[in-house]
Amino acid sequence: MVYFSSREVAAISVCAALWSVLSVTVAPLFWQLTHLPFLCDLIGVIALMLALWWARKPGAVFATGVLATIITLVLRPGAVHFFGFTAASLVFDLLSWLSGYERCLERGLLSGFLLLLVSVVSTAVAGVVIGSFFMPSMALARMGRLAVFAGLHALGGLLGGVVGVVVVTALVSRGVRPSGVA
Repeated sequence: MVYFSSREVAAISVCAALWSVLSVTVAPLFWQLTHLPFLCDLIGVIALMLALWWARKPGAVFATGVLATIITLVLRPGAVHFFGFTAASLVFDLLSWLSGYERCLERGLLSGFLLLLVSVVSTAVAGVVIGSFFMPSMALARMGRLAVFAGLHALGGLLGGVVGVVVVTALVSRGVRPSGVA
C-alpha cells in the first residue's frame, strides 16, 4: 500500500521546490544586505505549513524539508547550512503530529497558536544547528551569540508562521480541502 498519494507527493514536491528556489535566489540577497537570517525561516515555515495542511500525515513535512535540502544543494552546493532547516522540518513534523493535525489546522485560534508555537520552536532549532555546526563564529563557546542567532531564526519562524496561519486559515475558512480530507 502506498503511504503518500500522488497528490500528496505533488504537494510535497511543489512546497519543497518553492522553498528551495526562493532560498537559493532571494534569501542570499537578503542575507548579504542585512546579515539577518530570518528570511529563509519565513519562506520555509510557509512551505512546511502548506505541506502540513495538504498531506496531514506524519513524515510529509519532513519529506518536504529533505527534498528542499536536496534541491537547494543541487542548485547551490555550498549551502550546507540548509541541513539546519532539514532538522527544523523534522521538529516541525514531530511537534505538529504530537499536537494533532486537527488541532493544528481546524480549531481556529487554538490552531493558530499551535502553528505559531511549532514554527518558532522548529526555526529556533534551525538557528542552533546552523550556528553550532556551520558558522564558526557562533561556536558553542559563544553561547550568547548562538542564542541571539537562534532567536533571529525564531523571529523568522514567527513571521512565517503568521503568514502561514493566514494562508491556512483562509483555505480552511473557504472550505478548500485537500483530497482525502473529509
